[in-house]
Amino acid sequence: MLSYRHGFHAGNHADVLKHWVLAEVLAYFNEKPAPWTYVDTHAGAGLYRLGAGVGGAQASHEFREGIARLWAARAKAPAVFSAYLEAVAAFNPAGRLELYPGSPAIARQFARSGARGKGGDRLVCFERHPRDFAALERLFAGDAQVRCLSSDGFAGALQVLPPPSRRGVILIDPPYEVRGDYVRLIPAVRAMLEKFPQATVLVWYPRLRRVEAEELRRRLVNLAPEDHLRVELQVAPPPVGGRGMTASGLVVLHPPYVLAQRLQEGLPWLAGQLEEAPGQDGWVLEAKIA
Repeated sequence: MLSYRHGFHAGNHADVLKHWVLAEVLAYFNEKPAPWTYVDTHAGAGLYRLGAGVGGAQASHEFREGIARLWAARAKAPAVFSAYLEAVAAFNPAGRLELYPGSPAIARQFARSGARGKGGDRLVCFERHPRDFAALERLFAGDAQVRCLSSDGFAGALQVLPPPSRRGVILIDPPYEVRGDYVRLIPAVRAMLEKFPQATVLVWYPRLRRVEAEELRRRLVNLAPEDHLRVELQVAPPPVGGRGMTASGLVVLHPPYVLAQRLQEGLPWLAGQLEEAPGQDGWVLEAKIA
């Protein structure tokens, strides 16, 4: 089943949370000179034109309640959002918010080129949707530091791990369209950590009133009970009838030791910018760092 298109949701509140955390993780990795490898199991098209009409993010207008709010307030944003907002600004040099970078495009903003013949930081991006994969290939055409593969990311990631650098970040962001995504995710993450135990793994999940969604959070944390972080953002009450997503989260396994403090600094402001009505639960941050 390949009906999901991230372009309908690009730049929404879930993307903001996910990509802010990703930017913070990669900025930390760049504090050391050793190269890293980024693996994206569900990369999408990589770059989205906001207001593109059918097939673009304007189809749902979700970005207007997400990145558009941060963009309008970027001059007053806490410093902890600088890396993320600079990555977005790189695709909007005229100052108008027209393009939104997906996770692979954001990761590429942090990837450093090599010196003295070395390859630098690397990206390996998996995407199965034919149209999105074609767009992803066009985006990174001729880029020797990015490898795009039209295959299943859960299985494909195991084929590229561990990377030669032994430093790496894995982002797992399935659409959760079908129950199979929930069933496959935990065994896939466990297998990735067996092959690459040093990896920092980010797993995004929706907060939905489904048994699978609630169970997923608990099982993810238990993969690294002594070295994990969980962050969630809620922007509105759960929708009547159970349809729609008003909250999402990330579990980060083996997070950088500074990540919890960085997120603590920014979450109150982020929740204040994105909440759709006052009095929401706002945000959750729990961490146990080895």
